Amino acid sequence: MAPSVLIHLPVVDLAASRSFYTALGWTPDLGFSDQHAVTVVAGEGLWVVLLDHLTFRGRADKDITDTRRCASVITSLSVATPEEVDVFVDRAVAAGAPEGRPQDQDFLRSRSFQDPDGHLWEIVWMDPLASSGNWTAVQQKYPLEGSGHA
Repeated sequence: MAPSVLIHLPVVDLAASRSFYTALGWTPDLGFSDQHAVTVVAGEGLWVVLLDHLTFRGRADKDITDTRRCASVITSLSVATPEEVDVFVDRAVAAGAPEGRPQDQDFLRSRSFQDPDGHLWEIVWMDPLASSGNWTAVQQKYPLEGSGHA
């Protein structure tokens, strides 16, 4: 069985966060949502659990970082094509997300955004050849000369 991933995030406004994450195309899981939590299905085996601050603090037993001012993690999701990077992040920006600095190399493309609470997300595509770790083949497919890479 493949492992599942649950990403728990503290949020200030559950309703606003639910609206934002459903605008990304993710589906609320009503079986795991209540007045303190909203769970959204982000993909097969991937859930994002949005928790109000009191509930999150009780689970983490730590203070909550103000992610609008400080970064603690960047959650990266991979997609199958470079075009999917744009489609996904364009949806986030249309839902009000500030966009981060893009990264565009021949074999890798990524764009990032912040959710309403400042949690950082990155959507990334990498050529499967690069994912394989066969850097000789990557260099043959994407020669450095004239590509703008140092």
